[in-house]
Amino acid sequence: MTEGAYLGWDFSTQQVKVIAVDEKLNVTYEESINFDKELPEFGTQGGVHVHTDKLTVTSPVLMWVKALDIILEKMKSSGFNFSQVRALSGAGQQHGSVYWKRGACQTLRNLSPDLPLHQQLKSSFSLSDCPIWMDSSTTLECCNLEKAVKGAQNLSDITGSRAYERFTGNQIAKIFKENPDAYSQTERIALVSSFAASLFLGSYTPIDYSDGSGMNLLHIRKKSWSQPCLDACAPELEEKLGPAVPSSSVLGPISSYHVQRYGFNSKCKVIAFTGDNPASLAGMRLEEGDIAVSLGTSDTLFLWIKEPTPALEGHIFCNPVNSQEYMALLCFKNGSLMREKVRDEFASGSWDEFSTALQSTETGNCGNLGFYFDVMEITPETTGRHRFNADNQKVLNFPKKMEIRALIEGQFIAKRIHAEKLGYRVVPSTKILATGGASHNKDILQVLSDVFNAPVYTIETANSACLGCAYRAIHGLAAEGNVSFADIVKLAPEPRLATTPIAGAAQVYGPLLKRYAELEQQIVLQSHAPPN
Repeated sequence: MTEGAYLGWDFSTQQVKVIAVDEKLNVTYEESINFDKELPEFGTQGGVHVHTDKLTVTSPVLMWVKALDIILEKMKSSGFNFSQVRALSGAGQQHGSVYWKRGACQTLRNLSPDLPLHQQLKSSFSLSDCPIWMDSSTTLECCNLEKAVKGAQNLSDITGSRAYERFTGNQIAKIFKENPDAYSQTERIALVSSFAASLFLGSYTPIDYSDGSGMNLLHIRKKSWSQPCLDACAPELEEKLGPAVPSSSVLGPISSYHVQRYGFNSKCKVIAFTGDNPASLAGMRLEEGDIAVSLGTSDTLFLWIKEPTPALEGHIFCNPVNSQEYMALLCFKNGSLMREKVRDEFASGSWDEFSTALQSTETGNCGNLGFYFDVMEITPETTGRHRFNADNQKVLNFPKKMEIRALIEGQFIAKRIHAEKLGYRVVPSTKILATGGASHNKDILQVLSDVFNAPVYTIETANSACLGCAYRAIHGLAAEGNVSFADIVKLAPEPRLATTPIAGAAQVYGPLLKRYAELEQQIVLQSHAPPN
């Protein structure tokens, strides 16, 4: 390992993972702990406990602490040189929350290097099982919050998202209502990210702006807690949350516990931890105007936005590598399963035949547009298959090859429309970074490139959150000297160019984007109309 190492941590749903990079951004070490396999005593499945109501989903907080103990011991026995680590940062699964009991800060400050963390912190939490992002038991609290701020759009304008069951503010409101004793015993409410940072700093750590944007509590423009939102959720909440800070903040030196137990350098700095999605944006090295498209079971879009316009769909977060700008997330449920269904129905189950259909049909599909939502879509909230010819007349079906192009064009046109609704703009320097299963299909990527009129690159993202945090650790040290994140990651491996838009793509898709948006609105209105 060259002089100087930087650690990136990821406290995700099913595992804790760490990556070390050197000064040249080469990955020099990797390790992970799977909760179910290596910590069976906590009885989790997929790292979680699903309660009998099937809506409440929690994870044991001590499992996360013990996983960190085990992974640090593994690193030590492998001969990892902790003394070379100059800085570390990390990510946590978004929205999950941890409840530190009164007096826990004192315990964190006085940890004995002779004992593992989990033995010393076992009485430090007012809730032993913490709500996580998979929880959907707070519908009532969501309604109350939206009502308190005069509607869903108002809440979105303030916090970047309308009320969602998994968002932390609504989870806190439920805990205050159903478990007031635990709430009153709580001295500090942390996100999974800021809780994990505390284990390294040896004291409570602030929530960063980016992960704080996933709580329905942070005013994303003012970068401070929104009083009306706090008041709607629980009393004394501002005091329990503590301050919010920029995501590149240096929180301080690592605690003496880690210096004495593992041999960390006492000058090693802890940089603010953030959420896993913001960390992935850093790991994929998005810049202004870029867009990352993950083409998986669901399709997810990561966007870099300068001037956000929050909507009822999607989420706006403060940007994790530039606190003056923003990022957005959009999720589309009908992703790869929908593509596979259409492949089976219209291409004899063959991807080769599917690709041939895309190659042999006209860009713009002769004006035919299709909407394919076999499961209830999130963006927009509607279901069913809808086909329209060039004159906007509804039709029952298209010829097989056109059906395939209608699906792929429709999926990507929808992504561009909803991205632009949130304030995203294609600029001359725009790059599209494609990941996930369908990113291996060049013909699907060609349609993506044409619809956005921008080049498409492919990237490896297996460890994007961890990598992003190792990069953020380096940036945190340099940020005080006004060095940009883009300068820090210059040495990282470049994404591979997959395809560029064909000549005239903008002229073809300009009118189709407008038509698709109007037809989508029509479908949504009809699906929400009361029956005659």
